[in-house]
Amino acid sequence: MNAPVEQQSFRIAVVSAGTSDPSSTRLLADRSADRAAAILTGNGHVVASDVIELRQIAADVSTALVTQLVKPKLQQAMTILGEADGIIASTPVYKAGASGLFTSFFDVLDNDLLIAKPVILAATAGTPRHALVADDQMRSMFAYLRAMTVPTSLFAAPEDWSDPALNDRITRAAFELALLMEGGFARKIRNQSWQSYQHEYGSAGGTETAIDLDTDLMRLATGGSAA
Repeated sequence: MNAPVEQQSFRIAVVSAGTSDPSSTRLLADRSADRAAAILTGNGHVVASDVIELRQIAADVSTALVTQLVKPKLQQAMTILGEADGIIASTPVYKAGASGLFTSFFDVLDNDLLIAKPVILAATAGTPRHALVADDQMRSMFAYLRAMTVPTSLFAAPEDWSDPALNDRITRAAFELALLMEGGFARKIRNQSWQSYQHEYGSAGGTETAIDLDTDLMRLATGGSAA
């Protein structure tokens, strides 16, 4: 007899860089989030979802890029990602790459924000020629951010929406995300080995490794004089 599953509460964050309404990019992300939530709910867990529509905060992202000023709506998006147990990141493909809005948003995030968080990578395009964008470009960016991307990436061109294979891939990616979320990988990293990561000074809300500011080198770096 199998032991009962301990009920947990999870949050899924959907990041969509779609610019139209309705958007195929948002649709792909929503289907993935719904499938992951259904799997987790079926396992006895409680699931909540938050959506970050990047087109609604595009001006705030641009401001943060050029001035480092984080406005309230952008800060709210960052908070959603920081509190998420799993993420679906979805972008349209322009000129053989992820949209500039999508990459700019992740450019302004703290490098420590997504450490070990499980992520589904998803992309949409008008032609199947862009099918490798998720694995060739998006996966490397999230590797730099030290996120845990699931093995199955998602891509949808117009002809894919009527193909049952797309639903099969969505289910597989959602299952991988749910397993990583249930395993608590990101939480265990933060609780047990956070200090083993090299953090940027000022990152992660003050949880970075300790830095001794009272050294000759640090005094010089901050405009003071060596003792």
